[in-house]
Amino acid sequence: MPDCITYRGGYKYQLIGDYEVQLDFKPDRDLDDLEFIKFFASGRLLVKDGYAWDGPSGPTIDTPDFMRGSLVHDALYQLMREGKLDHQVHRDKADRTLQRICREDGMSALRASWVYQGVHHFGDTAADPTHQRSPKKAGCGCAH
Repeated sequence: MPDCITYRGGYKYQLIGDYEVQLDFKPDRDLDDLEFIKFFASGRLLVKDGYAWDGPSGPTIDTPDFMRGSLVHDALYQLMREGKLDHQVHRDKADRTLQRICREDGMSALRASWVYQGVHHFGDTAADPTHQRSPKKAGCGCAH
């Protein structure tokens, strides 16, 4: 029997400890059936310890004023990819939330605007439920 692992790539960071934030929009019902993300009808988003995300995307630098926003944004986009949130309804709200959190964390208004424009124009496939990261295999004796 080959010594194989199956994994999905594209992640750079892993959350240490739970992170909770109150958002200014909410789902129609509690979304609490995923292991690492809970989004409640009250608007409270909980991202659990161990959650992995890819950080800021695109031609940018991973700076401290971008990390919290990228975490929340990636969790919301995952909820859309998983079909838990309607990406047609919630995508712009998620993009605006990213922009707002980056500003709260000290990002300049100009850069936060560029961040919003980048995800708004180029992020549709990342929120689309038909877009899933393909599993990969590695190890001795595995077909790569």
